[in-house]
Order: sequence, then C-alpha cells, then structure tokens
Amino acid sequence: MENNSPLFNRADFLAAFEKCYGSSEGVKLFASPARINIIGEHIDYNGGKVFPAAIDRYMYFAVRKRNDAKIIYNDLQFEGTFEFDAGDDFSYKKENGYANYLNGILSIIKKRGIKIPCGFELLITSTVPPAGGISSSSALECGFAYAVSELFGLGLSRKDIALIGQQSERDFMNVNCGIMDQFIIATAKDKTAELLDCAKIECEYIPLDLGDFRFVVMNTKKKRQLADSKYNERRSECEKALATLKEAALPLSSSKNAANTKDLPDLCSLSPEDFAAVSSAIKDQTILRRARHVVTENERVLKAVEALKAGKLSELGGLLRQSHASLRDDYEVTGIELDTLADAANAQDGCIGARMTGAGFGGCAIAIVHKDKVDSFIDKVQKIYTDKIGHDAGFFGCSPSAGVGTVKARFA
Repeated sequence: MENNSPLFNRADFLAAFEKCYGSSEGVKLFASPARINIIGEHIDYNGGKVFPAAIDRYMYFAVRKRNDAKIIYNDLQFEGTFEFDAGDDFSYKKENGYANYLNGILSIIKKRGIKIPCGFELLITSTVPPAGGISSSSALECGFAYAVSELFGLGLSRKDIALIGQQSERDFMNVNCGIMDQFIIATAKDKTAELLDCAKIECEYIPLDLGDFRFVVMNTKKKRQLADSKYNERRSECEKALATLKEAALPLSSSKNAANTKDLPDLCSLSPEDFAAVSSAIKDQTILRRARHVVTENERVLKAVEALKAGKLSELGGLLRQSHASLRDDYEVTGIELDTLADAANAQDGCIGARMTGAGFGGCAIAIVHKDKVDSFIDKVQKIYTDKIGHDAGFFGCSPSAGVGTVKARFA
C-alpha cells in the first residue's frame, strides 16, 4: 500500500511499538484508508447506489502474536492501555473507548465460529481525523479485521471484512449503519471510485480522473459520534416512509423491482417520477422530506457517474451542490458548520462544487477545486468559516487510494 502522508514514518512507528512492547521483532504492519463519499448520502441503508472513494489518509496497525492468550491494545492518539483475553466473551463497555470497535470485530469473528488461537499486541496510529465524517471508525474496524485475518491466516475475503465491520457496528456498537463505509475501505482499488449497489452489495469500479481539479476535504472540527447523533432517527424515519407507501398499495409505472408500492423492497427502488405520483400518501411532512431526499439523491448518484465518465466536471459539481441542499433542507443533517463550509466553498473561484460528506451533524465537507486555486481557496474559506463559527476548520487535499493492505517496506 502506498503511503503519501507526511505524517507517518514507518521507523518512528516501529520505535513506538518497541517502547510499548519491548521490541519490534516479528511485527506486521497494515494500513486502512479513510474514505470520502463523492455523492449519495444517507441512501446506503435505503437500498441505494452510492459513489465513494478511499483516500490517501490512513490508519496504521502494528500487530504481533503473543505466546499466551493476552490481547493488548495501545493507540498513539488516545491514552490508556486496554487488556483482554482471547477467550473472552466480548461485550460493549463505555469505559473501553476505541477498544469497543476492536472487540466488536473479534466478537463477530467468534460468532462465525472462527477461533483466535492466541493473544496479540497491537499499536495504532492515524492520519485520519477522528469522528470527522471520513469514516475513521470503519477504517479502524476494517483495518483491524484485515490485520487479524492476515496475522492468523483466517483467509477472510475483502467482502467478508466489510460485512464483519458492518455487523459489528450494528450488533456491538448499536449503530444501524449501511454497508458503504466498510465496503469501500475493504475493497477499493487505486485511482478509482466505486458505484456501489447497496441492495445487492455489488460494485462497479469507475476511473476517478479529475484532470486539473482536486478533492479538498474540509473538516468542521466539530466532532460527533453516529451513535450519539440522529443517525438512527433518520433511518427510522425512512422506514416509516417505506411502511406508509407499502400500506397505501399504489400502482407504479417506472420504478425498478416493484409494480406496486406494497411490493417496494426499499425507498431507492422508486423512480423520481413514481415518487412524485405516490408521495401524497405520506401525510407527515417531515417523513415526506426524508423520503424525497433519498429518492432524488439516488438519481443524483447515477447522473454523477455519467457526468464523470463523460468528463463533464461542471455537471458533477452542480450535482454536489444539489446534494448538499437536499441534505440541508430535506434530510436536515448539516448544521451551521457544514453549511458555512459548503456555502463558502461554492462561492470561490475555481471550485466547481462542494457538499457535506458522511453522516453529517459535523464532520467534513468536500470540494472539487482547480489545482491552481487550492491555496487561495483554502485561505478564503478558512477566513469565512473562522469569522462565522469562531474557530478554524481543517483542510487537506487527497487522492484516491486502494483499500486495506500491508504497509510495504519501501514506504519507510
């Protein structure tokens, strides 16, 4: 796996492992990327198609087998050492912090009948902003699952790793998430994005060539955790919309997978035309707006992929702007920080489009900016954001990356 981050040094990481555990002999190194979602927000759990890409910001894992059953976790960004036993029946405990994500993976692996034969020592470091909306939690889950699989020769496929990560979030962390984050992090290929069908869990790799333009990630520095946000509430609202349409049993003329709303498998099976025809069945205006975002966002994803394939970047940028407006007005998951970043970005020369990315309620936004304008773009957006919000935002450019993998010695 290539390492383009100036914030990671292999020799320093191994030295830190030695400080924790006495030596670095026999250590294996792995990396797991963050991700951006170019477009397609809050529709992965509604059976939609999303368009994410892994990026060159990574979480790194140094891991080594032990001769006993003890499991030890340390992290360079978070204080505290956590110790467990390979024979434990792992359970969620708030005081275990980030270790819950790791124990969740081990719990799901054990439920699959796979035995961890001995203990191990783990050290983690990261260049991914925590709780920043570019999926640090999924990078942690998938990177750890991959490291454990490789360390013990478990033979988990990349799709298995994604599904284990999702199941851990749902069953262990109590976050009713979709599959997008774990899937892109586990399966990404370099220099591509994925058009991921979340209903079928199938993807098409799309070359990600922006020409003279670059992605810029803009971090609100407002941290949020999905389990503590309104993420689960939004999912419940979508389920209510689908249930209402099923109960109404209205005919459909152009939607996939169903000729009548009673047979709809998910909201994203509705075409925009059919949704307009049957939406009056949803009397609750909040529920209606949630469903409208889902249906229109799914359509924007398909248009965005076609625009990228055709090299129509201005059209892609316009779809990003529309997506943010829908997430702000219909889905209500942005907030003043993300709206300020998106509005400021979209007003800048050289920016063809910006939107929030991730679950929202803080976290990050992305912008597509001409390479010659990136520095001035950051300066201007930073000033607007700081003046309005009262603290600065974080900015970094990024490129598409491959998924979880081994850290190669040549990137020392």
